[in-house]
Amino acid sequence: MTSALGWDVSERAARLHGDALVWDAHAGMAYERGHAPDLERWCASGVDFVSVNVAFDVPPWSGLAIEAISSYRRQIRDRSDRFVLVRTTHDILRAKQESKLAIAFDLEGTDALNGDAGMVEVFYELGVRQMLFAYNRNNLAGGGCHDEDIGLTAFGRDVVREMNRVGMIIDCTHCSARTAMDAMQASASPVIFSHSNARSLRDHERNIRDEQIRACASAGGVVGVTGIGLFIGADGATTDGLVQHIDHMVALVGADHVGIGMDSVLELNTTGHFVPDNRAYWPASQYPGTGTDCLPPESFPRLTQALLDRGYKEEDIRGILGGNFLRLAQGVWK
Repeated sequence: MTSALGWDVSERAARLHGDALVWDAHAGMAYERGHAPDLERWCASGVDFVSVNVAFDVPPWSGLAIEAISSYRRQIRDRSDRFVLVRTTHDILRAKQESKLAIAFDLEGTDALNGDAGMVEVFYELGVRQMLFAYNRNNLAGGGCHDEDIGLTAFGRDVVREMNRVGMIIDCTHCSARTAMDAMQASASPVIFSHSNARSLRDHERNIRDEQIRACASAGGVVGVTGIGLFIGADGATTDGLVQHIDHMVALVGADHVGIGMDSVLELNTTGHFVPDNRAYWPASQYPGTGTDCLPPESFPRLTQALLDRGYKEEDIRGILGGNFLRLAQGVWK
């Protein structure tokens, strides 16, 4: 069943996957400080756009965010034959036509702002197009999913206003339930969960409840399912397990509000010390091992095949693969 493009899928799935705009709303690659050769795996998997994580709240932001952005920008510039640095959605559509990978950046948590909401505009100018408030633990902006649910703070509301002003997408992933709901109410623009699964299927604190999914969709937002095994189910990182979360969300809010944020951490096997050394962010009750498995970029074509096998309409598959996130970005980015 291997297609002409080397994907282990049917010809119908290969045609659909190659023609659709495929959008990965989050790639967890910050550990690597930016290695462009690994991004070729997204190209080879038929992905057209990827949001690359450049910092999260656990390491000191001053030694990661700017350095990672600088490294990625240089490598994207040096490989202009393969990559495009995104400023607008037009860049994504142009990259698709030119068979290149469009790349933007995201921040997991607001520690990188250093308490200054004005930094939102600085990061936006550097290529950051989405940011979440808190990474698992509480910070100046709001509550994390593994901490006391304090909700969105006054600083967090300032950040929401600034993100709305500059056109940065608000991401409620990793946040506490109250913080996410507060952000949705405070924002003038739709928000997303870039990489979160359904807690009603997998009872993990990092997953989100049905009421959060409904609230996100009712305001025009999109929820991206994620390929992290712990958040999928007892069998770990499987395509079938991921599709079950898609099924649940589509039944709950419709296919127009579901996307993909695979969170493929390519260097996971070399960071086994990171989780046990930072249990405040990854409590043992929720992360019993030293890490977790995840679906790689190569899973994208197989996901298209699985959705076809499930009987999804091609129009809905196009939306889930990337059309829904594109529509939202067209309305938010400036």
